[in-house]
Amino acid sequence: MQFVRFLDVVEINIEELEAYRLRYIENMEQNDGAKEMNTSQSTYQRILSSANKKIADALINGKAIKVMCPKQDSNL
Repeated sequence: MQFVRFLDVVEINIEELEAYRLRYIENMEQNDGAKEMNTSQSTYQRILSSANKKIADALINGKAIKVMCPKQDSNL
């Protein structure tokens, strides 16, 4: 699929992906998702809202989604 390289890209970080998974795959409510991610409900909601906006942008505007993973420590 060579055409992917010509698409604009929306970058989603691992926290956004996890919040999205907890809400829409695991069907967790905000308070349970926040507990699972060890964060406040307001922070969880902010992360989820960011993920929703990015995913909607990609779907509506035909963009690729790139999951950005943190760099691993090379000393491990």
